[in-house]
Amino acid sequence: MSNIQFDEGRLMQVLVAPIVSEKATATAEKTNAILFKVLQNATKTEIKAAVEQMFNVKVKAVNVLNQKGKSKRFGKTIGRRDHVRKAYVTLQAGQEISFGGEAV
Repeated sequence: MSNIQFDEGRLMQVLVAPIVSEKATATAEKTNAILFKVLQNATKTEIKAAVEQMFNVKVKAVNVLNQKGKSKRFGKTIGRRDHVRKAYVTLQAGQEISFGGEAV
C-alpha cells in the first residue's frame, strides 16, 4: 500500500456523521461495516485514512454511494432535500467501533 499523506484538518472534516438506522445496524452486524455520512468530494482513500486515524482501527474496504435528494412540498413551495454521500466502511476481522450509545 502507498503511504499517501493527508492534511489532518481535512481528515477531521471528511466524516460528517455516523448513520445509525435499522439498515445500518443490520449491515454492521452482518458484514462488520459501519455507515458514515461523508463530504460530497471525499475520496475512498481519504475516508479510509480518516476512519483509521479517528477510531484507531484497520479498514478492509470502503464503498461509496451518492444518494440524490428528494423533492418535497412545504405548503405551496417545492423544496429539495440535500444530496447525501454515504460510505460503507468495512472493518477487518476483530476490529470494532462503538459510539457509546449502547446500554450496559
